Amino acid sequence: MEKIKVNYLYENTVVQIVMDDGKGNILDSVMMKELTNLLDSFKTNNNLKLIIFEGAGKHYSFGASVEEHKKDEAAQMLKSFHNLFYLLIELSIPTLSKVSGQCLGGGMELAIMCNFIYADNTAKLGQPEIVLGVFPPPASLILPQKIGQAQADELLLTGKSINAQQAKSINLINEIFESKEELQNGLNSFIENQILPKSASSLRFAVKAARKTFNKILLENLPQLEEMYVSQLMNTNDANEGINSFLEKRKPVWVGS
Repeated sequence: MEKIKVNYLYENTVVQIVMDDGKGNILDSVMMKELTNLLDSFKTNNNLKLIIFEGAGKHYSFGASVEEHKKDEAAQMLKSFHNLFYLLIELSIPTLSKVSGQCLGGGMELAIMCNFIYADNTAKLGQPEIVLGVFPPPASLILPQKIGQAQADELLLTGKSINAQQAKSINLINEIFESKEELQNGLNSFIENQILPKSASSLRFAVKAARKTFNKILLENLPQLEEMYVSQLMNTNDANEGINSFLEKRKPVWVGS
């Protein structure tokens, strides 16, 4: 594994997946492939009670690779990325994201897909895609279900980031801790008291039941948003200008189409 580290904890009932590319833990094609292969391997693992996602270093993840958002790569990038969400739905193993620092774009989408988000005070969450002239397909479906349409619109249409306290106030995250150390201690306590005493197989049924509507919305609508992104959005001047201007470190020049 080049870009993820995997640790099995609590007698192999909990798996810790650490995204680690030495920078902003970018969800590029290499990392997505490694995550896909790992999640695939969980299909035959009946012992897992919790999957934890976290980022190495100061940040959770800066998101998907902007380079791979370019028109000729966008279709493959979205296909690979969205497959992670389908795999998590299929597995139905409880998931938790442990968030410090920047949790942006595709990184935030992975975090909000999880059943739980535990964060420390350094956490900053945002879906900045609109700033680049594009939109986030999974977040466009997940956020309205998790925090309601009005709060979702504010994040999706402005692209602004919010801090841990703001995220907690709109029920986007479950718990905030003062430091990374306290976050880890709080997480350990949660696992030991709320996860380990439960049946691994019953937890999967509970996830399927609790997320029946949530999963239906994603499975029915995510392919449509992916198609809109690839076939319509990426044929506009402004979407390509947004991506290119970011990569060229200049202000975008919008033409409205």
